[in-house]
Amino acid sequence: MGVDIESLSEATSGAIGSLLSTTVLYPLDTCKTKYQAEVRAHGQQKYRKLSDVLWEAMSNGQVLSLYQGLGTKNLQSFISQFVYFYGYSYFKRLYLKRSGNKSIGTKANLIIAATAGACTAIITQPLDTASSRMQTSAFGKSKGLWKTLTEGTWSDAFDGLGISLLLTSNPAIQYTVFDQLKRRMLKGKQNKAGGTSPQALSAFVAFVLGAVSKSIATVLTYPAIRCKVTIQAADPNENGTEKTQPRSRKTLAGVVCAIWKREGVLGFYKGLHAQILKTVLSSALLLMIKEKIAATTWVLILAIRRYLFLTRGRLKSA
Repeated sequence: MGVDIESLSEATSGAIGSLLSTTVLYPLDTCKTKYQAEVRAHGQQKYRKLSDVLWEAMSNGQVLSLYQGLGTKNLQSFISQFVYFYGYSYFKRLYLKRSGNKSIGTKANLIIAATAGACTAIITQPLDTASSRMQTSAFGKSKGLWKTLTEGTWSDAFDGLGISLLLTSNPAIQYTVFDQLKRRMLKGKQNKAGGTSPQALSAFVAFVLGAVSKSIATVLTYPAIRCKVTIQAADPNENGTEKTQPRSRKTLAGVVCAIWKREGVLGFYKGLHAQILKTVLSSALLLMIKEKIAATTWVLILAIRRYLFLTRGRLKSA
């Protein structure tokens, strides 16, 4: 089976967009993750608001530590977005080809997006866990990727995998909303163009649609997001802030009980504003960048394929 050029173009542009947006917003992501991971103990909490995390880094002269784990996060982000966009685009085109439909319905789109998300979660879960542990380590005390991954048992690297699979509904909702809105907005434009190359949204429209779609997905799935971050967080004992974290806190049931007993129902939404701010900006930037470079990526991949085809032809004739 040959390589799907359009799927490859979608995957490449999506991965590049993810890499750039992750790097730009990483300090905000670190503050958000540390804030989410803290579960109130004995009525006390270290971070009362998101800005407290930033102030701690500044007051301790550890501003650069806001970037701890950036390399791992970028690697995880690049791989996950490449796998997701390739799978999503490929499965969507395969569905349309086999079903004979000219467009894809919402239900089918959700299933395809969830399938692509599940494949992505399984492949990148160790990197996701490692980046969360590096971000939630005490400022200036983050360990390298290999040491973080090899601590504990191999199963520890997959902490939160169950929730990650559940959270495939997040990008499924996001990209379904975005794709449906995009398809409707470009329908008239594609009919006028009459070409085979993919059409692109303007940067502003892509940003707005990305923000709207991600906001909806984030609000619906946030309790699971917070539980996942808490499960993956570094052991507080390493930071010297409290006694060793019980193993039960590393299970979904343990995290749910801890948050419920110490923070109540609203505890499951602690940091929601930070999550929305970060993910909406990140998603909007990702989709904006992806839309703007999609056409260039398409042309570049076609040029590379043509070059390889001509080179192979010369070698055969030699």
